[in-house]
Amino acid sequence: MASILRPKALRPGDLVAVVATSGGLEKDEVPLLERGVGTLEGLGFVVRVSPFVDLDRSWWWAAAPPKEIAEELDRHLRDPDVRAIFSLTGGRMTLSYLDLIDVEAVRADPKPLLGMSDISALHLGLHARTGLVSLHSDLVTFGFGEWNEVEDARRDQLTDLYRRVLTEDTPLGPLPAGSRWERWRSGRAEGPLIGGMLNRLVRVQATASALSPERFDGAILFWEEAFTSTSVVWNDLHVLRQAGVLDRISGMVVGRPFEVEPTPPGPDSLRDIVLEVVGDRDIPVLGDVDIGHAGPNLPMPLGIRAEMDADALMLSLLEPVVRAAEG
Repeated sequence: MASILRPKALRPGDLVAVVATSGGLEKDEVPLLERGVGTLEGLGFVVRVSPFVDLDRSWWWAAAPPKEIAEELDRHLRDPDVRAIFSLTGGRMTLSYLDLIDVEAVRADPKPLLGMSDISALHLGLHARTGLVSLHSDLVTFGFGEWNEVEDARRDQLTDLYRRVLTEDTPLGPLPAGSRWERWRSGRAEGPLIGGMLNRLVRVQATASALSPERFDGAILFWEEAFTSTSVVWNDLHVLRQAGVLDRISGMVVGRPFEVEPTPPGPDSLRDIVLEVVGDRDIPVLGDVDIGHAGPNLPMPLGIRAEMDADALMLSLLEPVVRAAEG
C-alpha cells in the first residue's frame, strides 16, 4: 500500500494562512474574502492573509508569475507558526509551478492544504511526491465565503465537520449529505480516496508529478467537473480508462456537475457518460455527491481510507485525517 503523510492536528487558536495559490483577488470578491476569513475564524483559528491576496497584485490570470507563487507557497510551508494553508480561489496557475514547490518542506512539516478546482493539481502533485494528506474542500472565497447563504442547520453541520477533520485524530465516520445523492451503480467499496477536478487529474498525470499506478490500487476515485461539456468529460474518462486507472480502482464518487453542457446528439445525463466508460467493470458508482463547484464541499482527504455504499447512499471516512499534535 502506498504510504501517506498525515499533518498534525490543529488546535483552537492556531494560525492558518489564506494564500493565493492560483488566481488573485478581484474587486467583486472582496466581500467573499471577508466572509471566508470570518468562517475560518468561526472554526476557532487565527487567520493570516498573504500579501499576495491584494487587489493591486496581478499577473496575467494570477496574482504573480509562477516562480513567485511557488516561493510564496514555500514561505508558508516553511513557516512553523502556520498550521494550515487555505487557498483563496481557483484559477489556471498551479500546473505551471508544480515542479517548483519545496517538497522537502512538506515532508519536514506536513500541514493541511485546502481548496478545490485548479488547486486539485496541488493536492494530486504533492500527494504523488510526498504522500501528503491534503483536502479537496471549499475555497476561501467561493466556498467558505458563501456559507452565509446556506441554511443554518447545514452551516452548523459543515462547521462541525471541518473543525473535526482538522483537529481530531479519530476517524470522521459518515459524511453528511447536503443534497440527494444518487446510486449510479450498486455495490460497496473500501479504499483510499484519490481525486479532484477531472481535467486537472488527467493533466497532472502527464507531468513529472504524476501519481504512480499503485496510488490507484483499490482506491475510491472521486471527481467533479465544471465549465465544460459532456463530450470533454467522456474523453477525459476514456484517457483514464486507457491508462488503466479504471481497472485498478474499487469505486467511483462523482460530484454534482456545474455548467457541464450536453454535447448533441449525445446523452444529456452525466450518469450515462460515466456508465458507458465504466462498462462492465464491477465497481459501485455514487453520483451527485457534495463535491465541486456547485458547493458547499464536503472535505475529501487524499489517501485516507473510506467506505462507500452506493445502495445506502453512504460515504464514510475510516481513518483520521490528522495525527495527534505533540505536547
